[in-house]
Amino acid sequence: MLTATEAYQQAAPGDSVIGWKLDRAERDRLLAQFPPRYARPIADHVTLRSRVSEQAGLPPTTVGVIVGRSDDGTGVEAMVVQVDGSVQRPDGGTYHITWSLQEGREAKESNDAIAGHGWRVVEPPVPVRLRAASFPRS
Repeated sequence: MLTATEAYQQAAPGDSVIGWKLDRAERDRLLAQFPPRYARPIADHVTLRSRVSEQAGLPPTTVGVIVGRSDDGTGVEAMVVQVDGSVQRPDGGTYHITWSLQEGREAKESNDAIAGHGWRVVEPPVPVRLRAASFPRS
């Protein structure tokens, strides 16, 4: 099994995403604990790297920790997640779960929301099971 960094570095270009999916039952519990601010709850995955081959190696399944929440105030809400002790992805972005979106907004906008508006610490931090996965880019 590859480490997350090795999976990131070795992934060939393509149209898929590698990262981690949230457990469906745990997702429901987390959405109840952190009610979505916007109409479309997403709460689906944490991206390690996008635009990779469908055959890219996967990172290990792990337990992440929700440590923060970001909201741009105009329709994008995300949870900041610590993976292997860091919130920083190998590409310099922030590990996160797109939490909810207003109609017309896209999950990929979470990166800009976090970078532009920062995030507030969630106390106490909340562990979340993350299952290694490859999935199509949305």
